[in-house]
Amino acid sequence: MNILTNPSKLRGFEKHIKIENVSRRSILKGLGLAGGFVLAAPVMMRPALAYETGAGQMPHGTVVDPRVFVSIAPDGIVTVLAHRAEMGTGVRTSLPMIVAEEMEADWKRVRVQQAHGDEVKYGNQDTDGSRSTRHYLMPMRQIGASARTMLEQAAAKRWGVPATEVKASNHEVVHGASGRKLGFGELAADAAQQSVPSVEGLKLKDPKDFRYLGKGQIGIVDLHDITTGAARYGADVRLPGMKYAVIARPPVTGGKLVSFDGSDAMKVSGVEKVMEVKGWPWPSKFQPLGGVAVIARNTGAAIKGRDALKIVWEDGPNGKYESSAYRKELEEAARKPGLVVRKEGDVEAALKGADKVIVGEYFLPHLAHVAMEPPVAVADVKGDKAEIWAPVQSAGGTREDVAKTLDIPQENVTVNVTLLGGGFGRKSKCDFALEAALLSKELGAPVKVQWTREDDIHNGFLHTVSVERIEAGLDKNGKVTAWRHRSVAPSIASTFAAGTVHQAPFELGMGLVDMPFEIANISCENPEAAAHTRIGWFRSVSNIPRAFAVQSMVGEIAHATGRDQKEMLLELIGSPRILKLDSVKDLWNYGEPYDSYPIDTARLRRVVELVAENGEWGRQVPKGHGLGIAAHRSFVSYIATIVEVAVDDKGKLTVPRVDTAIDCGTYVNPERIQSQIEGAAIMGLSLAKYGEITFKDGKVQQKNFDDFPVIRIDESPAVTNVHIVPPGPDAPPSGVGEPGVPPFAPALINAIFAATGKRIRALPIGKQLET
Repeated sequence: MNILTNPSKLRGFEKHIKIENVSRRSILKGLGLAGGFVLAAPVMMRPALAYETGAGQMPHGTVVDPRVFVSIAPDGIVTVLAHRAEMGTGVRTSLPMIVAEEMEADWKRVRVQQAHGDEVKYGNQDTDGSRSTRHYLMPMRQIGASARTMLEQAAAKRWGVPATEVKASNHEVVHGASGRKLGFGELAADAAQQSVPSVEGLKLKDPKDFRYLGKGQIGIVDLHDITTGAARYGADVRLPGMKYAVIARPPVTGGKLVSFDGSDAMKVSGVEKVMEVKGWPWPSKFQPLGGVAVIARNTGAAIKGRDALKIVWEDGPNGKYESSAYRKELEEAARKPGLVVRKEGDVEAALKGADKVIVGEYFLPHLAHVAMEPPVAVADVKGDKAEIWAPVQSAGGTREDVAKTLDIPQENVTVNVTLLGGGFGRKSKCDFALEAALLSKELGAPVKVQWTREDDIHNGFLHTVSVERIEAGLDKNGKVTAWRHRSVAPSIASTFAAGTVHQAPFELGMGLVDMPFEIANISCENPEAAAHTRIGWFRSVSNIPRAFAVQSMVGEIAHATGRDQKEMLLELIGSPRILKLDSVKDLWNYGEPYDSYPIDTARLRRVVELVAENGEWGRQVPKGHGLGIAAHRSFVSYIATIVEVAVDDKGKLTVPRVDTAIDCGTYVNPERIQSQIEGAAIMGLSLAKYGEITFKDGKVQQKNFDDFPVIRIDESPAVTNVHIVPPGPDAPPSGVGEPGVPPFAPALINAIFAATGKRIRALPIGKQLET
C-alpha cells in the first residue's frame, strides 16, 4: 500500500508545545421551521494570513505535519484524520476540508477518519471553547499545503523537471509544459519519501482559487449515517463478553455511601453483581462521585436492579442546599460591595450625583446540559492497559485522567471517540469514562456504564446560578454617566478547589470586566458566593447571565429615557475604538492574544447595524407583537440578535422571527455557521422559557424533559435568519458554536416588554406572562 503517512513511526516529526493555560483542561491541571441566510459579500481570506492565536498555549499545542494527518491510498483515496470530536458543529468535516482545499484534493475522493486520543501525536484535542476553527484554520492549511508540496516534488523528481514547473490540481499533479499528469495515488509512495517542507517556506493557495472554503454547499461527512441510523454513538458500542452497569450515586453533592443492601437487586433477572464504586471527596474535579453499581447482562436489567437497592447515604455539607433560600443569599450579596474587578472613574460619586438612577436585578437559575445522548462509556481494562470508547469532547484529557485513575502509563490508554449526541460542555468532563474504567478493572471484563437522563440531571455539572445587579446613573439629558455591575455566582473553580468563593478571571472575562460601553465611571464587582453542587462549563458559560443582565438593562434605560432600543445600544457602545481595560487585573480574552483579538467596538457596532438593517428594525408589527435587540461579544466573536415575539391575551408566547448577525472573522463553512446559530436560537428559547434546576434538601428536584423541557417544534422560531459579516483582510477566525446563545434571552425579554409592557428580570419566563 502506498501511503503518505504511517502515524506510528512519526513521533520525530511532531511539533508540539505544552504550556499551562486557562482552559477546561488546564483547570484540571492546576435547535427553526424555516430560515434564511445571507452573506453580505464574498469571503475574503488572505493567502498567508498573519495572526497569532492561543493555540500554542493549550495543552500540547498544535502539530503541523502532513504525515500525521494525511494518508493516500493507491487508488488515490485521501484520508484525513479528524482529531476533534463531532458533537453537531460540523468540525469533523470542516477541518479535513481545509486540508483538502490546500492540497488540491477532490473532496469526493476524501475520507475522514476519527483520531483517537493522543495529544502528543495530534496536538490539543479539547473540543470546547469554540476554539476548533480559530485555532486550527492555519495549521490545517499548512498541513494541506505541505502534502501538496510533497506530491509536486515527487512528480517533478519522477519527470526530471524543476518543481516550479508542476502544479497540483484537482487530485492530480500536472506538468504544464508537457501536459503530463500523475494522480495522487500514483505519487503517494514517492511523496512519502520527500522531506516535510518548513512552514515558513510554504506557499498557501490564493483565496480566489478556493473551491471549498467559505463556499458552503458541502454536507457534513456524517450526515448520511446520522440520518439513516448507521452512525455510531457511545451507546452503540458492543464488545464480546461486555457487562452492563448503572450506578446509584450520592443524591447530594459531597455526600457519601454509608451502607447498602443489594439482595433484592440480585433477584432481578439478568443482574449479576452489586458492588461499591470508589468515589472521591468533594470537590472531586471530574472524578467519579462513587456509589453502588449494578452489573447486569443488559442495561434494562441493571436499571431495574438499581431501583431495588436499599442504600443509606450521608448527605454531607450540602444536605440543606435549597434554591429559594440561596437566591436570597445571592440577592443580599449583590446589594453590598464586593471584590472590585474593574474600576474606572468614581462610580459612587457619579451615582450620587446622577439625575436618575435605574436599578435592575436579574436572576438566572442553575441550568442542565441535557444533551440528547446521556453520558455513556465502554471500558476494557486488561492488566496495565485500557481501551475506552466514549462520546467525549476531550479525548486527550480523558486519556490522561484514565491513566491517573488506574495508575497506569498514559501510553497504555487508548481512547476511541464516538459521535457525540450533543455535548454543550457536559462531555468535556470524563467522569463517566472513569467509572467504566474502574469497573472494568475490578470485573476483569469490558463494561459499559450508561447514565440515564435522570442520572445526568441529578449528578451532572450544572451551569452556575447567579444574581446580576446593575445600577445605571443618568444625567439630566438621559446620558449614562455611571455603571455599577455586581455579579454573584458560585464559580466553576469550586469544582476543583474547596473554599472558592470568587469567580475566576476566565469567568469574569465573559461579559463583566470586558463590558464594552463608553461610560466614564464604571465599577464591576464580584461578591462572594459559595458553591453547593458541581458547577461546570455550559455552552457560552458566564456570558449567558451577563448578556441577559447588561442587554436587559439597555432596554430598561431606553424605555426610561424614551429612546429607541437600538439607538440606545449604539450610544452606549460609543465611538469605534479598541478597549484598553488597563484597570482589569488578569484580563482573560478567551485564551487569545489581545493584539490579534482585541475588543473592537467598531465590530460590535457593525453587527448591531447589520442586524438592524436586515432584520428590519423598527418595522410595524401587529398588536401583541414586539421587537427586541441585544448584542454581545463572546469567544472573540461579535453577535447581535433581533427577536420578534407575539404574546396573546392569555400570555402564550410565540416567536415569529429571529435575525442574527455575526462577525466571526475569517470562516470555513457558512452553512455550519447558519446551523449553529439556528441551534442557538432553539437552545436560547428553551432556556429562557423553561430552563431551571432547583434544589431541596440538597437534591435536584427535576428529573427529565417533562420537568426540564426543551421547546417543541410548534414553539420554535418560525423564521431564523443569519447574516454573516464578511471578514476584513486581517480578521482571524473566531468562535461560532457558543456566541449565538447569550444575546437571545435579552433580545427576547426586550421584545416581550415591547409587546406587553412586562419587564421580566428572572428566568425562566415560566408562567410570568400568564394573566
